[in-house]
Amino acid sequence: MAELMTKNDRRTHYCGTVTEQDIGKEVCVMGWAQRQRDLGALIFIDLRDRTGIVQLAFDQETDREIFEKAFSVRAEFVLAVHGTVRPRGEGAINPNLPTGQIEIFVTELKILSAAQTPPFEVSDAKKTKDEIALKYRYLDLRRPSLQRNIMMRHHIARVAREYYYENGFLEIETPMMIKSTPEGARDYLVPSRVHKGSFYALPQSPQLYKQLLMLSGYDRYIQLARCFRDEDLRADRQPEFTQIDLEMSFATQEDIMSMNEGFIQRVFKEVLNVDIPLPMPRITFADAMNRFGTDKPDTRFGMEINDLSDTVKNCGFSVFTSAIADGGSVRCIVAKNAAQALTRKEIDKLTEHARGIGAKGLAYIRWVDEAPTCSFSKFLTEDELKAILAAGQMERGDVMLIVADKNKVTLPVLGALRTILGKKLNLINEGAFNFLWVVEFPFFEWNEDTNHWDAMHHPFTMPLSECLPYLESDPGRVRAECYDMVLNGTELLSGSIRITDWQLQEKMFSVLGLTREDIERKFGFLVDAYKYGAPPHGGSGMGLDRLAMVMSGADSLRDVVAFPKVQNASELMSQCPTPVAEKDLLELGIAVLETETEE
Repeated sequence: MAELMTKNDRRTHYCGTVTEQDIGKEVCVMGWAQRQRDLGALIFIDLRDRTGIVQLAFDQETDREIFEKAFSVRAEFVLAVHGTVRPRGEGAINPNLPTGQIEIFVTELKILSAAQTPPFEVSDAKKTKDEIALKYRYLDLRRPSLQRNIMMRHHIARVAREYYYENGFLEIETPMMIKSTPEGARDYLVPSRVHKGSFYALPQSPQLYKQLLMLSGYDRYIQLARCFRDEDLRADRQPEFTQIDLEMSFATQEDIMSMNEGFIQRVFKEVLNVDIPLPMPRITFADAMNRFGTDKPDTRFGMEINDLSDTVKNCGFSVFTSAIADGGSVRCIVAKNAAQALTRKEIDKLTEHARGIGAKGLAYIRWVDEAPTCSFSKFLTEDELKAILAAGQMERGDVMLIVADKNKVTLPVLGALRTILGKKLNLINEGAFNFLWVVEFPFFEWNEDTNHWDAMHHPFTMPLSECLPYLESDPGRVRAECYDMVLNGTELLSGSIRITDWQLQEKMFSVLGLTREDIERKFGFLVDAYKYGAPPHGGSGMGLDRLAMVMSGADSLRDVVAFPKVQNASELMSQCPTPVAEKDLLELGIAVLETETEE
C-alpha cells in the first residue's frame, strides 16, 4: 500500500545536489530507486532523480521497521527519504559519482509508489530495442542520458527567449489551424465540424502570419513555433517539430544573419561553455555544390570534389567523353592515405551505394604498390593516366573515386560518398563545431515530374536585384536573397528577405505557373495586404530540435524529443494514430473509404 506525503515531507535537496558541505545536515530527498543492495546487516539504495544519484544507507542503528521496509524496495519504487548526510566509509568512496563522497543515513522512509518489474533496466549501461523503449517511453525518459538531453533542450529554449527579448523581439503566437496553402510537403488537415467538407491545415511554418505581423507594425517577432509536415521521416526529421522562428522589419540580410549568429554564440557559451568565433564563414550555393556536393557541407574535413572534365575531355574513355559531350562533367574525390582501408571489396560497396543514389557506376584509381590500379586503364594512355593523377593531386597510398554524368548526379553522389568516407576513415573531428552560411541559392528549380519551375525555398523570397531581368526569360539563372546556416553537415536554419512589392509577388507566382485564380485562392489575403504599405522585412526559422540534437551529441531527433514518432509517423506508446468512432466521422461529414495498397 502506497504511503502518503504529509506537510513534513518537504524536499530539501535534489539527489544530485547533496554534497560534502551538507555533512551533518538533516535532509529530505525524493526519487526513484535505481537499485537495492542487500549485504545482510547493511542495505544500500541508490536513489535517482533528474539531477543524479545519491546513496541511502541502512545499518544496525536503523530502526527495524525502516530496515525491513528498505529490504522490500525494488527498482523504480518511488521513495521519500529523511536522513542525515554523512561521509562514506573507507573504501566506499565512488570517484565517478558527484555524490560519491557522501551517503544519507536514513531515519524515515516512505514508499510513495511501488513498481512492477520494468520491461527493461532504466539505465544507460544497457541497450534496449527501440520498439520496446518507445512503447514504454515514460520509463525510457527516466534514463540519465535522455534526461540530460531534454533538459539541455529546455536551456536552449530559455537562452533563445532571453536573447531575442533582450534584442527587442516580441513573442507573438500565430494560429495552429490555418488555411491550407500546400507548398512543398503535404499538409496535415483538420476537418471542420461547423463547415462540413472544409478543412484547416496545421502550419508547416508560421510563414504567412509572421509576414503579416511585419505589415502590422510589430517589427521584431519571435516564436518557438510548432510546425507540422506530412513527409517521410529520417534521423533528423519528425512530422511535428519546433523552430525558433523570427522576422525583422527594416532589416537587411546581414542584419538577420548577424542577429542569429549572436544567438548561436550566446547559446553555445551558456549551455556548453564553447566559444563560437564570429562572423561565420560564407559560401555560395554554387560553390558549396561544386566543392562538397551538397548545400549543407560538413567542413570538419577536406576531401573536396575536383573537376576532371578539362583533363579527360579528349581521353580514350568514352564514358568520360560522352558525359562531357552531353553537358555533364567528370568529377572525383581523393581519399588520402586510404588505399589500405579501401580494399576492392570496400570500393565495390561504395559502387553499389553510388548506383543506389543515381550514378551509373563508379570509376576508381587505387594506388597501393609502385603503379596505381585503375578500373579503366585499358582505355587510357600512360600520359592520360598521369594527367588524371596530377589533376587530382593523387599520390601513392591514395584512392580516387570518379563519377561521370550530369552535374545533378555527379555532385550529390560524390558529396554522399565524401560523407561516408569521412566517417569510415575517421577524418571527422567530432568535438568541432564548424558553422557556415550558404547564400545565393537558386530561386527556381525545375520539376521534371510537372515540367515547370518550383520555388527552391518558398515563393515569398526576394530575388537578387541583378537577377530581376531574367525572371521570365531565364528563370534558372535567378538567384535568391536567402541563406541557410549549416553546422557540421546539418542545416540548422533557413531564411530569406521577403518580397514586399505586390506586383513583383504576382509576377513570381506567374513564373511558378499559378493562375490569377490560384493566387487569389491560396494567397489573396497576403497579396492584398501588400497593397497597404509593406515594410522591407526578412526572417528565418531555426530548428530547435536539430540544434539540441547537435549540441547534445545525440544520433537522432528521437533523443531530444520527449514523445517522438517512428518511421511510419506513429507513436508506439499511445499507439496513435487510431481509427475514431463512426458517429464522430458522421458528425464531421467524413466517410473512410477502403483503398487498395500498392505492392
